[in-house]
Amino acid sequence: MQVALTGVSGFIGSAIARRLAKAGHSVTGLVRPSSRRDHVRPYVQRFVVGDQADDRIWPDLLDGADCVIHNSVDWRPLRDPPDPQQHAQSNIGASIGLLQAAAPRQFVFISSVAVHHDMRPRWGGLIDEDHPLRPASLYGAYKAAVEAHLWAAHFSLSQHTCALRPCAVYGIDPNLQRSIGHTIIEAIRSGKPFRRPGGGKFVHVEDVAAAVVATVGNPDAAGKVYNLADCYARWADWAVMAGELLGLEVEIDTSSPPQPKNTFTKEAARSLGVELDRGHDGIREHLRELIKDMTV
Repeated sequence: MQVALTGVSGFIGSAIARRLAKAGHSVTGLVRPSSRRDHVRPYVQRFVVGDQADDRIWPDLLDGADCVIHNSVDWRPLRDPPDPQQHAQSNIGASIGLLQAAAPRQFVFISSVAVHHDMRPRWGGLIDEDHPLRPASLYGAYKAAVEAHLWAAHFSLSQHTCALRPCAVYGIDPNLQRSIGHTIIEAIRSGKPFRRPGGGKFVHVEDVAAAVVATVGNPDAAGKVYNLADCYARWADWAVMAGELLGLEVEIDTSSPPQPKNTFTKEAARSLGVELDRGHDGIREHLRELIKDMTV
């Protein structure tokens, strides 16, 4: 299939492009004028240069496409201080406009578990894809709003739409310093006590890419949403693993609760052939690779 992919040069986008190409799909990638392209050039048949909110470039992006994967985000209006009006135009409005322009093509939206915040008690701490969306940020609200329009397009127009919701995505970022774990490794190397509380749910970028590609041309994915969360880890857990791999003993505060209040079911993601079973071993292997890359 010919796939139009926004945000192709980013961390997640480049992993999706690589897996699409390996699966035999042809990729048209949207990039900003300032985006680097060398790391994705082998996987992209054609680049379209421009901004996701510029509807003048959409015909070129969609030319020949059978499927659209919308992965890009305009982070500028979400930074402190946020600009809700610009955010509404460049993220919410642009995404809904691209969805409409893409019809009747398949439209895959990279959403986020940020659509969730206020978890309802009757789910008993085990959250599936039927849980209502109650976000606590502009970013989460954006993703939830676009999801609503996906379902409207699916049920009213029979458009093949689906959404995938990754949690915090780890892996080696093309911009190495943005890789999750980079600052932790630096902190451990400094020898200072590590006292970062809390943690989060994590998923490897290759599992996200595999899940996304599994929806392309897949009729069973129409009208579906998939939560992508592999495991929970405290920042202290990351620090302990980094210390062990570096052979350094540093004081680490492990007082944060070792388990989260809520977790996500994996059945929907596993129906795509993605097991989400790397666990802490996956994080450890990522840290091993990251340490090697940071040492070069």
